[in-house]
Amino acid sequence: MRRKTYKGRCEKRNLEKFTSICKTYDPIQSAYANILVKNKDIAEVRCNVALDDDCSEYMTDFVCTETNGDLMVRECISTKLLEKPLSMKLLDMSRTYWLRHGVSDWGIVVDAAEE
Repeated sequence: MRRKTYKGRCEKRNLEKFTSICKTYDPIQSAYANILVKNKDIAEVRCNVALDDDCSEYMTDFVCTETNGDLMVRECISTKLLEKPLSMKLLDMSRTYWLRHGVSDWGIVVDAAEE
């Protein structure tokens, strides 16, 4: 989850199943976009979906439509940012937003933990 006005580096790719150009802002998003393309249970993917209501400044990383018609939402975050208070607040805001909109399959995607 990031601000709509995010000014960082962006990779743009045209991927199957994505409704528009897939814009990824970090390696976690890019890798997960590849996973979604290969997943047979996913019919369509929207990335960087703007939230309405009180969260209007922010975007959700991936909103996926499964082949059975259900929605699945995923937020990508680095493990080193996971315990920061602002990150936790934004993730909770996203989860609450999507629950209010009837989406129960909400989750986060993290990078592999380095040892």
